[in-house]
Amino acid sequence: MTNEAIIKADGLDPVVTGPVMQARRLGRGPAIWLAGDPEDLKPWMERGAAGIVTNTVVLNDMVKKYGQITGVVQRYLDITDKPVVVEVDGHTTDELLAVSHVFTRMSDQIIIKIPCTAHALGAFRRLAEEGVETFCTTVFSLPQAAAVAQAGATHVLPFCEPVKQMGGDPTKLVRECVRMFAGWQNRPYVTAALVRSVDTAYAALRDGADGIIIFWPIFQEMLEHPLTDTWNETFMDEWVAMHDAGLLEGVPVRHG
Repeated sequence: MTNEAIIKADGLDPVVTGPVMQARRLGRGPAIWLAGDPEDLKPWMERGAAGIVTNTVVLNDMVKKYGQITGVVQRYLDITDKPVVVEVDGHTTDELLAVSHVFTRMSDQIIIKIPCTAHALGAFRRLAEEGVETFCTTVFSLPQAAAVAQAGATHVLPFCEPVKQMGGDPTKLVRECVRMFAGWQNRPYVTAALVRSVDTAYAALRDGADGIIIFWPIFQEMLEHPLTDTWNETFMDEWVAMHDAGLLEGVPVRHG
């Protein structure tokens, strides 16, 4: 691993310096993470996606299609040089760490995602000390978010769509986390998870999420708007008119 934990001068609180933490320093705005089949994601990785995020539901589908889980993860690594988030699970802290190390040894691109449990707290702390970025998933309350962040998770993932299905505000926890972490030094990312509609994506971004996790069809839908279609057609018509008038000489234009 080339990701290294930098210990602050007081000897406390390792600071993870993985690929996403480095990207934050560039100030590029909210991150859009994609989930799905590696074959479906391949063309989207060159269109601005922050990286790939898996969960065990998706991974179970992928191993049925492609075989062993390490081979599936390698398929993701083969289609991008961006971060690949691998969700792992286990019954104890030691098991979570042992499983995590299988994947962190594969590539420096790997980020580990772990569900929110009591034994995950020790795993987050140990992985932070090793300089490994981590996502904490299945976060449904502010106290959970505080606990896992304090333990060392570098990304806190409020779940959105399940709350919406129960009649709640899907991004209320996003807003609460953004407020709570605002004064923290080296605060974790607040990344909205289980975002399955453009409306929820909009709400999460409006409410200050550092990023959202979506399947690629939602990414495509996010780019659609009737006014965008109208104005794109207007501008294209003008472009074609300039071409037809012979006024784009030297410009490589393909008409039609």
